[in-house]
Amino acid sequence: MKIEQIHWTNQKELHLTNSSLGSSADLVLIFGERSLIKESENLKKIRRNYSNAQLIGCSTSGEIFNDHVFDDTITSTAIQFERTKVQSAFVHLSKDRNCYAAGKELAKALKHEGLKHVLVFSVGLDVNGSELVKGLSEDLSSDVTITGGLAGDKDRFKETLVISNDQISSDMIAAIGFYGSNIHVGSASLGGWDPFGPERIVTRAKGNVLYDLDGKSALQLYKTYLGDHANELPGSALLFPLSLRTKAMNEPVVRTILAIDEKEQSMTFAGNIQEGAFARFMKANFDRLIDGAIGAAENTFGKNKLEPALALLISCVGRKLVLKQRIDEEVEGVRQVFGPKIAITGFYSYGEISPFSVGTKCTLHNQTMTITTFSEANG
Repeated sequence: MKIEQIHWTNQKELHLTNSSLGSSADLVLIFGERSLIKESENLKKIRRNYSNAQLIGCSTSGEIFNDHVFDDTITSTAIQFERTKVQSAFVHLSKDRNCYAAGKELAKALKHEGLKHVLVFSVGLDVNGSELVKGLSEDLSSDVTITGGLAGDKDRFKETLVISNDQISSDMIAAIGFYGSNIHVGSASLGGWDPFGPERIVTRAKGNVLYDLDGKSALQLYKTYLGDHANELPGSALLFPLSLRTKAMNEPVVRTILAIDEKEQSMTFAGNIQEGAFARFMKANFDRLIDGAIGAAENTFGKNKLEPALALLISCVGRKLVLKQRIDEEVEGVRQVFGPKIAITGFYSYGEISPFSVGTKCTLHNQTMTITTFSEANG
């Protein structure tokens, strides 16, 4: 497994590792600021470098490259496998944005024989990540792992983009399937937010839209807790996510608001809100956010004894807005766990797709650091 990383800014190549994979690369992961991703010439330049590779990626709310976080750049991570095959697939969301159906269609587009892992990137706006994961999971074997994330657009919430080979689209979901017994994938997701206020019951919700908590307007209740931050919704909601749990859950999930509707007095989230679930507001704890990133890195190992060659970090834009100038610390914490040799790439997202830890069921997360590691056995 050979890896080559390039960091681009303003059409200029900043950094290139000593190796040069060129046409021998099998896969290239591309993450970048929306306007740079949208400029087709940038994608063409990457394609010229890696003529035979599958290209996949998305727009971001910040790019992760090695030990640092950047804005307004593009990163590319090219990978050459020795004993692993990859296949790309994509779907376009229908006009009714049926994410469950899109997930099922995407799963059917991938060859199932020998499939070990699916890496998926979705547009980040007007999408129900929970339904996407549900549809994708239903048509795949239970031993196939799934990770990925929702594209970002800084804190603007205007437009998100997904890349699949030579296509760039604002209504696409793309995936890469990894095949064979030699590829080893680890994954984990952790948050680090502190709950506050009483636990409340979701009394009215439909899909990913929340209307009432404890029989009262959830939006009005939320605004009461936010105080002055309420004037900055929905952007300020990234600082105050919602924790949800049901009796069937081993761990609560965190949800972030994507949009609000003053007329309907509703809030739209990145994933489903189940009636009868217990909800609680959350706020940031700086040290616990960084500890969460470190914990996610530690949890990726599971029973895998192979030293990972590549770590894909997908962290929520809300964490970036809270940590501000300390944002590099969560990436540096991950580096300390994995050591100096592993290549690190990733981005800040509008949602993360991953199991909580190795061996658990895949789900949509918000406000977490999600890490996927890749290694390839010799035989």
